Amino acid sequence: MSAAQATVAARPRRRRSEISERRLAAYLVSPSLIVIALVAAYPIGYAIWLSLNQYSVIHPGLSRWVGLDNYRDALTSADFWSAVKTTFIFTAISVTLELVLGLIMALLMHSAFRGRAVLRAVVLVPWAVLTVGVAMMWKTIFDPDLGFINQVFQALHLPGAHTVWLGQSGWAMAAMIFADVWKTAPFMALLLLAGLQVIPDDVYEAAKVDGATAWQRFVSITLPLLRPAILVALIFRTLDALRIFDLPYVLTQGANGTTTLSLYAYQQLTANRLIGPGSALAVLTFIIVMAVSFLYIRLVGGNIRALADEK
Repeated sequence: MSAAQATVAARPRRRRSEISERRLAAYLVSPSLIVIALVAAYPIGYAIWLSLNQYSVIHPGLSRWVGLDNYRDALTSADFWSAVKTTFIFTAISVTLELVLGLIMALLMHSAFRGRAVLRAVVLVPWAVLTVGVAMMWKTIFDPDLGFINQVFQALHLPGAHTVWLGQSGWAMAAMIFADVWKTAPFMALLLLAGLQVIPDDVYEAAKVDGATAWQRFVSITLPLLRPAILVALIFRTLDALRIFDLPYVLTQGANGTTTLSLYAYQQLTANRLIGPGSALAVLTFIIVMAVSFLYIRLVGGNIRALADEK
């Protein structure tokens, strides 16, 4: 039998083997997928059902079917679109700052110097603290009378020593972004550090031999090869920032232009006991996050596959 005939005969066997491996993989992951579907599907389905009804705040359990009225009321509400605007402004600024700071921290942690292990442990401490704990800490730091920020300003005789940071619209948002960046930039750095560690040192050595400067090596080697890790980090952080709830809830209770979508849905659902409208807001928040996830997977996922194919 010639080599060409042997190749043709081997293709069907390889094809059957690939199908069998795919089927085996499907069998192995199917229990986990079923559990995830049940755990995630029931709350989502129940929230959708609640959003289609109007519930009495006087008589518990009394409700009537209203269809999509709660969604119509939410989409025509100025408060809803204000919460959408606040959420996206917070997400855009905080994720951008976290990317820049995370990249700087990842480059420092990746450098070879004495004490690098200590630096890695110290940098990751903020990420290990619970978000509610972080919010309480920064609420104390921004306190207008006894807070650390104003005390430092007073000691240095700087303007703004009596600023009520969480009591003004612009400063309240800035404080919330600052606290979020402080906590989650280490997480971004951790993801980027994983990407830096897979870049071969030979590439940098070859660039040095060719006379490339440190900036040229960063722009021409580090950033292109780090792009998949950057894209994955952006996906994680963007989706997480869109669901922000802890920080505005603890810092300002949503006052002074810091009401995000999750907090607005919570206020309607629990504080105001508007179960139907609150559930509709929760479902709309879920749809927005899913839409952004879909866009990321379509746009970013394609870029990651293209980079993998280039390799």
